[in-house]
Amino acid sequence: MITHDLVILGTGPAGMAAATTALEYGITPVVIDEQPAAGGQIYRALESTPVRDRRILGEDYWSGESLIKGLKDPQIDYRPATTVWQLTRQREIGLLHDDKAEMICARHIILATGAMERPMPIPGWTLPGVMTAGSGQILLKSAGAVPQAPVVLAGCGPLLLLLATQYLRAGVEIAAILDTTPRNRYRAALKHTPGALRNASTLLKGVGLLRELRRAGVRHIKGVSALRAEGSGQLERVLWKQQGDDNWQTLETPTLLLHQGVIPNTQITRAVDCHHEWDEQQLSWRPRLDEWLSTDIPGIAVAGDGGGIVGAKAAAMQGQLAGLGAALALDKLTLANSTERAQPIRKALARDTAIRPFLDVLYRPAKQWRLPDDDTLACRCEEVTGGEIRRMAEMGCRGPNQTKSFTRCGMGPCQGRMCGITVSELLADANQQSVEETGYYRLRPPFKPITLGQLAKAAEEG
Repeated sequence: MITHDLVILGTGPAGMAAATTALEYGITPVVIDEQPAAGGQIYRALESTPVRDRRILGEDYWSGESLIKGLKDPQIDYRPATTVWQLTRQREIGLLHDDKAEMICARHIILATGAMERPMPIPGWTLPGVMTAGSGQILLKSAGAVPQAPVVLAGCGPLLLLLATQYLRAGVEIAAILDTTPRNRYRAALKHTPGALRNASTLLKGVGLLRELRRAGVRHIKGVSALRAEGSGQLERVLWKQQGDDNWQTLETPTLLLHQGVIPNTQITRAVDCHHEWDEQQLSWRPRLDEWLSTDIPGIAVAGDGGGIVGAKAAAMQGQLAGLGAALALDKLTLANSTERAQPIRKALARDTAIRPFLDVLYRPAKQWRLPDDDTLACRCEEVTGGEIRRMAEMGCRGPNQTKSFTRCGMGPCQGRMCGITVSELLADANQQSVEETGYYRLRPPFKPITLGQLAKAAEEG
């Protein structure tokens, strides 16, 4: 088994910045990503997108060009279209590329696996024609494809407004934006305005998106408190209620895009049993990290949104810090030198992330969007409803691993990625205990599908 000094998993802004930073200090990194091209979600298909009008996707998207260019340095061992199916606490990594499995080892690992969309399990969310806003953006960036119009976007968070604006610029008819931000969130977020003003440019971008949508006459319905998708075999209509009004309103549409923010992708850190904490403000799990973004497992660090949602710009800064941390761990820098080089990065990072408390409070998803009702699917893979999870709690199940044994939720193709946080929150609510007490699925490799033949060959060659 070949041992490398540094292996980086993921090529979003954090992974790319970590690779170029490590290279500055004489480290030749191996960079692994399952996508065919670098960029992560934020800069997806940047070099190949058919959407060449820069105005449509916006300058924040195109700002990733410099990071992607840096990853092309010939000293960086970049391996696209490569799946990670295993990682051990001894830093042994199982890879799969072109039907060939192999094992490599690393002295230091930086996980830059990014974020994933929070599930929004409303009635009808499994109908054809209903998908996440992130999926819609992937189609736009990678293929220039837009959904069948008129489109309804529902939920809350910056991505929802950004995608609506991108669709508008691309000529897509938007029937409505159904904004689920509770009205009392605006007042609660006000106390965090001084911090948000430290990152005024981001704040102004959000205001600019709202202004552009308003000028175009896009219908923006606020205070949505209930939502359902209906149709016979596919989406035909969206129904909603607003706060203070018990009447259902209806809109005919073939496409509904849902979004309730993003959460850290912790599947790999969970599988290697890093210590995790429940972040009550962001309503998500995150690995516990030190000042160099290292986990409690020696030689494994996390940079970017996988360690807590910070945004693309801050993720790149964290990638730089993780790169410096790798140089320190591999004796390429002294602690004094690393600390000195990290100081301006930490200062810029603090300024950029000062807006997070404002955004976290404003767009904190309400309970009804996180906890599906009894008849709504919580686990799509195994078709387990919210009611079945609650019945498990009544039978004495205190955590998701017991519940998994009885219901198979979390045992489908996604291995709990889609339902994990929903099941934990459902059980916590039903048992009247904290999510931290409830816990999360116990995850094991393989993280992604691999055949017995591929596995056997990797064992032979390892």
